[in-house]
Amino acid sequence: MTAVDSSPSNRGRKPAGSRKHRLTPDTADQGVTTIDAAPSVSVSHAVERTHRRAYRLSPSLNSKAALLLADFACLAFYLPFEVESRAPFILSTAMTMALFAFGRLYEPKLHLSLLDDLPSLIGRMLVATLFVAGFLAVTDVAPTKNFLALSAGAAVLHLALRAIVLWAIRGARRRGLVAHRIVVLGGGLLAGELTETLRRNREYGLLPVGCVDSQPPVSLNVVQWLGATSELEELMSQHDVGILLIAFGADRESELVELFRRRALTRHEVFLVPRLFEMDVRHRPGDHIGVVPIIRLPRRAVDGPSWRFKRGFDVLASLLALVLLSPVLLACAIAVRCEGGPGTIFRQIRIGRDGKPFELFKFRSMTPASPDAGDTTWTIAADPRVGPVGRFLRATSLDELPQLWNILRGDMTIVGPRPERPHFVEQFTAQYPRYRHRHRVPVGLTGLAQVSGLRGNTSINDRALYDNYYIESWTFWLDVKVIIRTVREVVRRGGAG
Repeated sequence: MTAVDSSPSNRGRKPAGSRKHRLTPDTADQGVTTIDAAPSVSVSHAVERTHRRAYRLSPSLNSKAALLLADFACLAFYLPFEVESRAPFILSTAMTMALFAFGRLYEPKLHLSLLDDLPSLIGRMLVATLFVAGFLAVTDVAPTKNFLALSAGAAVLHLALRAIVLWAIRGARRRGLVAHRIVVLGGGLLAGELTETLRRNREYGLLPVGCVDSQPPVSLNVVQWLGATSELEELMSQHDVGILLIAFGADRESELVELFRRRALTRHEVFLVPRLFEMDVRHRPGDHIGVVPIIRLPRRAVDGPSWRFKRGFDVLASLLALVLLSPVLLACAIAVRCEGGPGTIFRQIRIGRDGKPFELFKFRSMTPASPDAGDTTWTIAADPRVGPVGRFLRATSLDELPQLWNILRGDMTIVGPRPERPHFVEQFTAQYPRYRHRHRVPVGLTGLAQVSGLRGNTSINDRALYDNYYIESWTFWLDVKVIIRTVREVVRRGGAG
């Protein structure tokens, strides 16, 4: 087994301290690795060509699409039936596929095995069949003859087609038609074991290019030490790698979190070996390579279709809210004018997405000591500059309503980390390492931290933790939950923010 020189264009380059190596014929059977200063160029070229070819073909052979197509093909089982008799079976098939999707049974996996998924597949097909059978029994619709028996035949067809698809994908992977270039982050014994497993078992569809770690690898079973972790983004781009496998390197976890929150790495698939992975492996969710469990980290790209949908929702919701709440906005403006005179709208520079400043709008709730005093002064709940109207607006968060215009303009979103002033962003970024990561997404009218009690004079570090948790865990339903909790806080007059 020969080491892979990952890129022809990089053949003459050696990172500081890098070592190329291969298994010699004398030691291959024992799994002992020796250092060879001049790896076989011809073999390296051949593997390189295989890697390049496989990586180009892999997008067209998607396991998720193949499994979906196989289940759609099961509808052909009902073509011989009369049109009116097909409806229950079509409904059962549609429900079965929905349950498969909810059970993540269409998600691509490294370890492909029908037996692993068989209990879950049978259970979901049984639920769909019994649901439709019960529906037919309690309605006036005449039950289809032999519905349960025919459903059992359809279930066998589902399983047979899935088995064929999985067999075909495994075969394509073994022949190198479907494969992905992968870098292992870590140079320890585990990284070496995983690399050897992937090289011996091509059906996983992963072709290890090398390892990246802050220190030279302990195990020489890894294909090649490509360089230090600080060069990860450059190395993955340079070697045309789309997948990263994290396997206990020399870097601290906090440093890795810092690294993976960079936008450049959100385009890559990331697999992670969990801590204490040898304990209770059987009940861990996710995938596995050999006997090592693997967690596929979700891609937390902060753009794309989901975020465009979020933006569309923001536009519609803010426009509707401005129209429906116009009487409330007018009443707030009159109250502010009566209490403090002209100038009902307070304008202030805040920091938004990617650190870009914008002008934020609020109802004026206090009188600053000087025009720029609010830019560098931390406001507290008992500030004497806040009058009765201002206290009411703050307690009910009505002073934030003009930010609906910021949302409509695109400066903000409805749910996201709350925007802060440039002076404090600079100060908090210096004090709290996680703080700058909250600017990966648009700032919000309300946020998870605020509805979790982190408002006013509360921990900045805790706010950053909640904001980053929101970003990493974002779903549209999470936004809905935050909005509902915000409305509840407003109704309860939940305090100043």
